[in-house]
Amino acid sequence: MPIHDWTRVGAGIFHHFHHQWISQISGALNAGLLPPEYYALAEQIAGGFGPDVLTLESVRGRPGEAGDDEGAGRGGGVALATNPPQVRFTATAQIDAYARKRSGVVVRHSGSDEVVAMLEIVSPGNKSTRHALRSFVEKAVEVLDADIHLLIVDLFPPGPLDPQGIHAAIWSEIVEDQFQLPSDRTRTLVAYSAGDLRQAFIEPVAPSDILPDMPLFLEPERYVPVPLEATYNEAFDAVPKRWQQELLPRAAK
Repeated sequence: MPIHDWTRVGAGIFHHFHHQWISQISGALNAGLLPPEYYALAEQIAGGFGPDVLTLESVRGRPGEAGDDEGAGRGGGVALATNPPQVRFTATAQIDAYARKRSGVVVRHSGSDEVVAMLEIVSPGNKSTRHALRSFVEKAVEVLDADIHLLIVDLFPPGPLDPQGIHAAIWSEIVEDQFQLPSDRTRTLVAYSAGDLRQAFIEPVAPSDILPDMPLFLEPERYVPVPLEATYNEAFDAVPKRWQQELLPRAAK
């Protein structure tokens, strides 16, 4: 199913779809796409991200769990070196290790699982004001600085606050680089591999395109492909018919 133009409906309709899509992606990952030592959850995240964010967590390091064996976490996923994601653009930034160090005290629950990756679907509200966009960008950089990999799906066009799209807004906070979206592909899918060598895999798309699979990194050199197209279709089935009709191409009504 081609991507719909979500600017044609209100934010509440997209929020309903957004919630369904996160659930479908989480279910697909937990149904066998992830190696057994990982699991995905739809969570509430404070800060700039929306209310429904998918987090990827690892049970490595917990005694008696599947990921506790030596070398756990290496047996699944796709190796970046042998199967690089098929995207239109890539970017790499070397991060100064000393600039990333911070002094502080961190208190962790002894039984908490480690968050290794996050997936965020951008909502209109994330780009509605300068403050909202700044909060989103700062949260994304904060996540990457914590060595948490990130996949962002933005099905909305650039606006006055992000004239080259959400990736350009984020990447300009990481490195002096002026990314430009192609004029015929103004929606952005971007996967970030965290770490001292930060990599971005960018696939611009347009309404009427078919969504490609995108990588969600488990480690800097290993990822799982997220089935965006299949899960998008399943989530769209849960949109009320009245609004499905509104999102149909003009000629198809």
